[in-house]
Amino acid sequence: MKILFLLFPLILLLVQGAAGIKNACQLLGGYCAFWKCRPPTRRIGNCSAFTICCKR
Repeated sequence: MKILFLLFPLILLLVQGAAGIKNACQLLGGYCAFWKCRPPTRRIGNCSAFTICCKR
């Protein structure tokens, strides 16, 4: 049970960091997509390990 007190702050930091990356993608005028962008869009960065930032 003691390990839960150590893991909880780590999980919060990871979630907070992922939210910041998504906001950065939106500031560039893009959106986060899972694995690949749809045809009329192109990749401009990463949102997380499994999502990428796409822009028209």
